[in-house]
Amino acid sequence: MRIVVVGATGNAGTALLRALHEEPAVTSVLGVARRLPDRGAEPYRHAGWAAVDISAGDGPESVVARLAELFRGADAVVHLAWRVQPNRDRDLLRRTNVEGTRRVADAVVRAGVPHLVVASSVGAYSAVDDDAPRREDWPARGIPTSHYSVDKAAQERVLDELEAARPELAVARLRPALVFQGDAAQSVVRYFLGPLVPVRLLRYGRLPLLPLPAGLRLQAVHADDVADAYRRVVVERATGAFNVAADDVLQGPDLARLVGHGRLVEVPCGAVRGVLAAAHDAHLVRADPGWLDLAASVPVLDTSRIRTELGWQPRRSAAEAVEDLLAGMAVGRGLRSAPLHPATHRPPGDSVLPLRHRGDVRVPPSMDRGLLGLYLADHHAVATATLERVELMTDRYRDTPFHAELAEVTEQLRGQRELSRDLMDRLGLPARRYRQGAARLAERAGRLKLNGRVVHRSPLSPVVEAEVVRSAVLGTIGSWQTLRDHADELGLDAAQLDELIAQADRQVEMLDRFHAYARERAFTSRRQTEDGTERG
Repeated sequence: MRIVVVGATGNAGTALLRALHEEPAVTSVLGVARRLPDRGAEPYRHAGWAAVDISAGDGPESVVARLAELFRGADAVVHLAWRVQPNRDRDLLRRTNVEGTRRVADAVVRAGVPHLVVASSVGAYSAVDDDAPRREDWPARGIPTSHYSVDKAAQERVLDELEAARPELAVARLRPALVFQGDAAQSVVRYFLGPLVPVRLLRYGRLPLLPLPAGLRLQAVHADDVADAYRRVVVERATGAFNVAADDVLQGPDLARLVGHGRLVEVPCGAVRGVLAAAHDAHLVRADPGWLDLAASVPVLDTSRIRTELGWQPRRSAAEAVEDLLAGMAVGRGLRSAPLHPATHRPPGDSVLPLRHRGDVRVPPSMDRGLLGLYLADHHAVATATLERVELMTDRYRDTPFHAELAEVTEQLRGQRELSRDLMDRLGLPARRYRQGAARLAERAGRLKLNGRVVHRSPLSPVVEAEVVRSAVLGTIGSWQTLRDHADELGLDAAQLDELIAQADRQVEMLDRFHAYARERAFTSRRQTEDGTERG
């Protein structure tokens, strides 16, 4: 079987890649994502890859044509792509979640793919006021105050229309409960909590108390169990809707026990909603009140259909899935993709890109420890600022031919920065955080440069950005070359440093091509840039 997974770098998609790799019936997997992962890392190295933004603003026809080209010859397409942020940009969310599903469906039909499997959710269901388990025939009209639920219900209508128009097409939709795994922990922090929520307290054991909405009950399922459900649906070419959840339903006391036997403090839902709304409005947390409305209203899932018809059984309980998530949150755990990338600062030795070495990594007596520490700290600070600039470029230029390559460079730079941090930790050299802070401030100050435009983005900006980042990458090459010259003294693997130099050379080559693309458009008239055809 040849399988295409759209949205293969997220929580469920990453787990599905692992499951498909272990499935003997599957011989080929193509991952499709807006931002490509590190294709040499697990589990992404087991798939082919293509970059497509299903929400691209250059019109649905070009997106559908590109997807159809990728889908042709596939036995099944699994559509998992979904945005939950930025939740203040409802147009973007709808374009990705609802219209993106429509584009994928149109491409499946155009390519003649016989089977479409789509990630729906418990959030698609209409609200209930009891704990009676609901089967798949419960109405999927959503909960009006939750943008996630509204879009999931709209996605279901797209699938209903598809089934009515194309009865020959096998269509399946999975409606899982909350999907957790430790590898997605940092993405949960980024997308729902934000930097001000002190999740790292979990590293130090028991929390003194846990405030939760009164009457909260929660169903969850581990990502690997959800992946197994998708695998079974694909292999069996199953159709229709399937609820997916672990057996246990967690309540407040269960969650308090899981976070370290903390004392449960139940707070009225209305009060929690008011605090959450205020915190969201103040940009203190990422989750809006709609997520609380969703948690309070969704039904308990009856999962008898998928168990009976496909033989699916969860291997982990909901409590175990939550435990895995909490353990990952405590250390900022993640994987080498844009949605799941780990926290910037992690415990020593927990590196994204493992540092290869020969024997002990050490500063020999013949070296000036202070000068080496200053040198490495300066390059780490520049790497931090460069990464932030390239992340911004990747987001800004997602409608250009260079989006996929910029996304790949972003992940490479993230790995390189983490490796440099790991090196300093192993050598016992201080990171000098004040230098990182200064570099960040300088990078953000550079964003204020208007390049001749105030209201609209200047076509000159990508030229300047390419030149700035290219200079920084050339500096990175110099740092790897310096370490390469002293690899034996420091106990480093010279071959790894050669690989990093070669990788940075390829980044420079890409930036040169991006610069050529940008400078062709750098001096276009205001009228040309404002009509959208030449804008970066």
